[in-house]
Amino acid sequence: MTETVLAAVRTAASTTEFREYPMPDIPEDGALLRVEVAGICGTDVKMYAKPVIQDPVIMGHENVGVIAKAGRTFRERQGFAEGDRVFVQHYVPCRRCEWCHLGQYQHCEWTDWRTNPDARRYGYTSAENPYHLWGGFASHLYLPWNAVVHKVPAGVSAELAGIVTPMSNGIEWALFDAGVGYDSTVLIQGPGQQGLAQTVACKQAGASQIIVTGTTRDAARLELAKALGADHVVDIAVEDPLTRVREITGGKGVDVVLDCTAGAGTAPVLLGIDALKRRAGTIVIQGELAAFPDFPMKKVTEKAITIRSARGHSHRAVELALAQLAAGRFPLERLTTHTFGLSDVDRAIRTVAGSGDEGAIHVSVLP
Repeated sequence: MTETVLAAVRTAASTTEFREYPMPDIPEDGALLRVEVAGICGTDVKMYAKPVIQDPVIMGHENVGVIAKAGRTFRERQGFAEGDRVFVQHYVPCRRCEWCHLGQYQHCEWTDWRTNPDARRYGYTSAENPYHLWGGFASHLYLPWNAVVHKVPAGVSAELAGIVTPMSNGIEWALFDAGVGYDSTVLIQGPGQQGLAQTVACKQAGASQIIVTGTTRDAARLELAKALGADHVVDIAVEDPLTRVREITGGKGVDVVLDCTAGAGTAPVLLGIDALKRRAGTIVIQGELAAFPDFPMKKVTEKAITIRSARGHSHRAVELALAQLAAGRFPLERLTTHTFGLSDVDRAIRTVAGSGDEGAIHVSVLP
């Protein structure tokens, strides 16, 4: 009898169907991952509600599991053995371009579904492509020769390793893109999983003042921000955030602003521009807005502000994130608030969207 793989497949907007696929035969340069944890982020919410890929897709791009089967060439090239617990980046790159040689696989065209209709990226690729298993909302995941795989350190559980993606994004955006370091002053807008990961990254880097903003409904998250290293938290529904930033910084403003909000429109960017110091501050934005009417270009140029875009994470950022988890310096297990079985994928995504279970920070599916 042929062995099969059960998968939760997005077949239309906000629609999940459960399908079985044949367990694939693994080539010598491929492997098969038994998925333990597949994390969910805000991008999943958007892609679930308004799919940009119309084919059936097995979602899930923050994947941790155990290598169940690996071909000889895969083991030799990748340096992993059957039974190893690993984190798999969602990028499936060419391994040949300049970006790949830098370990910045997020910029490789082989992974970019916006410009490459045949791109491979876990959680975004059609399940009709060969091997089918291109997402973590399934019992198994296919690993081709060019999969980017990281060893999970001993002592780090699969569930804790499930937050590697937001942690590595935090390191990439705050440390590498914005240059946060010793004695930096930082404003982090939004205390979700990404904002909290930024808090940890900034604290570890030696920032002297970390200010995290949120709303009244974020009270529990703001308290967690304090536990993770925030020096000040601001409820923007109660206090004027710009006034508080100036009070905290003695009128100077901050060196760096990290916009980790979702669905807040132009307000966080405008606040960030005003909250930055007089000259040469840096703001990192996620670019959710298709357009920005009346963008204050004159103010940006007069203040010599550097605007950086938040685009994924590099190989080095993932390795540092895994090291951070292994160090146990911060209570990062408090970020992993909700887990669901494969049968509850729809509910899990709705929970991240704010219409499911309450109190969610990081949500995972355990296939």
